[in-house]
Formats: sequence, C-alpha cells, structure tokens
Amino acid sequence: MPNKGIFADDLTSVDLTDPNTFLRPGMEDFWRRVRAEQPVYLHPATGRGSAFWVVSRYADAMAVLQDAERYSSRPGNMMSSLHKPGGDPAAGKILALTDAPRHNAMRTILLKAFSPRIRQGVTDKLQQRVDQVLGPAVGAGSFDFAKQVAEVIPMGTICDLLGFPPADHKYVLDLSREAVSADDEGQTEEDVWLSRNELLVYCQEIIEARREDPQDDLISAMATCRIDGEPMTDDEVVLNCYGFILAGDHTSRLAMVGAVLAFAQHPDQWEALKEGRVTVASAVEEIVRWTTPAMHIGRTATADVTLGGRTVREGDHVILWNTSANRDESVFTDPDRFDLARTPNKHLGFGYGPHFCFGSYLGRAEITAVVRTLVDRVDRIEVTGDPKPLWSTFLRGYSSLPVSLTPRPTD
Repeated sequence: MPNKGIFADDLTSVDLTDPNTFLRPGMEDFWRRVRAEQPVYLHPATGRGSAFWVVSRYADAMAVLQDAERYSSRPGNMMSSLHKPGGDPAAGKILALTDAPRHNAMRTILLKAFSPRIRQGVTDKLQQRVDQVLGPAVGAGSFDFAKQVAEVIPMGTICDLLGFPPADHKYVLDLSREAVSADDEGQTEEDVWLSRNELLVYCQEIIEARREDPQDDLISAMATCRIDGEPMTDDEVVLNCYGFILAGDHTSRLAMVGAVLAFAQHPDQWEALKEGRVTVASAVEEIVRWTTPAMHIGRTATADVTLGGRTVREGDHVILWNTSANRDESVFTDPDRFDLARTPNKHLGFGYGPHFCFGSYLGRAEITAVVRTLVDRVDRIEVTGDPKPLWSTFLRGYSSLPVSLTPRPTD
C-alpha cells in the first residue's frame, strides 16, 4: 500500500495551482501515490483557473507528446498561460505555441538559422565564461553558486546566440526572472506584467537594429527569414526572442544548481564522477532527469480522446507532470536514486516529439561545461547555508545555493 505521507486521502484536494504546494515536503510521495492510484485525474477548478487533467505516468505523457494532432500546443504550454482569460497572447506566433504545419515550417527555418557557425561561435565563448565565473570561486570560501555562477552562464549563452550586447546580459536576466514570477512570493501580477513588457520592448529595439544591419546571430536570422514566402512579423520575432530567453535560461540554470546540491548530498556519486568511473555525458542526463526544472508541459485536446482510461473532452486542458514521469517506476529503475551511471535514461527533461526542446544542444553544452570544470578543479563540495527554493508552479529548483568548493590538490 503506497505511503499516504502528509497528503490527504483525497489526492484531488491537493492544489497544484498553488506554488506553496510545491514547497511542502513529501511531493515525491504524492506523485508516487498519484501514479499508483489515479494516474490521470481531473484537477478541480480553483480561483486561479478552470479544471484540468493531471497526467503523471511516463507512458501517458509520451502518448500526448507524440500526438500533436489531438493535443494542441497553440493555446498555451504552461498551466498559468492556459488559465489566462482569452488564452496566451503568444498563441500561434511563438515556436512553442504553434501546431503543424506552421510549427514545422517555423522550426525548419529556425534550425537552419541555428547554424553550426552560429552555434560554434556561441560555444566557443561558453567555456571562457565558465572559467571566468567559476574559476575564481574555487577555494575562495563560501559563495552563492546559484547567483554568482548559474545565473550568469545560461543567460550569457542565450544572449550571445540572439545577439544581445554583453553589457545588457544582466538586465535581460533580471527581467526574465521576474517575468515568470519564480523567485519570490511577494511578486505581484503587475510586477510580472511590467517585466514581460519591458523585455518585449527591449527585444523590439534589437530587432529593428538587426533589420537595418543584420549580424551573425539568431535575431538577424529571424528578422530576415521568410516562412512560406512571407517574412516573420515583428510581433512573431519579438515573441520568439522572449520564448528563447525564458527557455534558454531556466532549464540549464536550475539543472546546474541542482547538480551541485546533489553532488554535495550524494558524495559517492561525486566521487565516481571525479574519479572517472562515470562519464560526464551520462552525468548530465541524470542531472536533467533528477532536477526536472520544468515541472510540467501543457496541452489542449482538439477532440474527445481516451487517455489512461479516462475520457478527455475536446477543449480540455491536459497538464503533463514531467516531475512525476521522470520518476516513473515502470521506466526508471530505483527512480528516487541519484545515479550518474543510469542507462538507459530517456527522461522528458527536454520534452519529446515535435516540440522537443529547440535549444537542448546548448542546454546540454552549458551543463557539461560546468560539470567538467567542477570535475577538473574541485575536490570537495560543501553546502554552507540553506538553499532557497523557487516559488512557482512551473519551475523547480533553487534561486540561492551557498556552497564552498575545495580545490583539487595540485601535484
């Protein structure tokens, strides 16, 4: 009999629209019970929005992700945006919120723009940035890894890719963090709205400059490309920039922070990695599975469909909980164990299907650069203060992680 833990007998009484829910201990116990007792269930409406289907098992999540015809991304792919009156304003304009055939055409164009030359230019700067921010911290006593290292690297990389001036990187990071209301309970809806709009205005200014003087970056590629013979509108380019900023920052940033915390909490795994008994590539995949920074993916049913033995009606919102699917016992052996040598490891940390993460290559490259640098330079990782968890229904991780990194002994 699954352990009921601190949660009520009626699992549907657990409010998944409340960020405070995810700060409670025992969420893994909750998801374990959901997978066992009611793997697909209808979450009741709350003051934050209408009812939606909760999908907790890996197989059911995969069934949805593979069926883009009956599960649309267009209305929104996050619980919060699906609950907005009138839907997400970026619907049909941003890559993540389009369906075929528009999605296919846009993705093809952007993948061409995301050329080996552009990628190489970005990755060349990546290790240099890691050395600059992580190198001086090793052996320097306690510091905040989340704020001083993890915040700098992914945002610098996505800003390089898009073509933002280096002097603007911190400004863009601050706005992007505020735009998803992930750090502080005190943020208001107005704060979030203002941050999002300020970020959109900033992107618009860069786009106008690139239309006049194209550079070797992704914004220039979007601003000058044609889809089905028509140029992308300013609105489409701005919103795609916004989407890339948010997606390009959060997953890799939170995975890095979670990795360092996990290394400290599981010294046997850190030793195995440091001694070369597991590969960095294998470690990166387990880090993404273990941390699962994006807790869910949203879809909307375009027809009546049976899912996990339940009837989902046309127009219903369906929320796939990656945080549960990536711990599914039927797919992952001993899923609650941090195992850097885990194989196979077909996690959903970057999604799956037509909407598989556009920037997964860069995300993996960023995490890899940080992990490899830690392995090369660090002997011992010690947590020196309480990690500060995010306040969010979408992102999981820590906005602050005080640590001390003891350097490897020199020969």
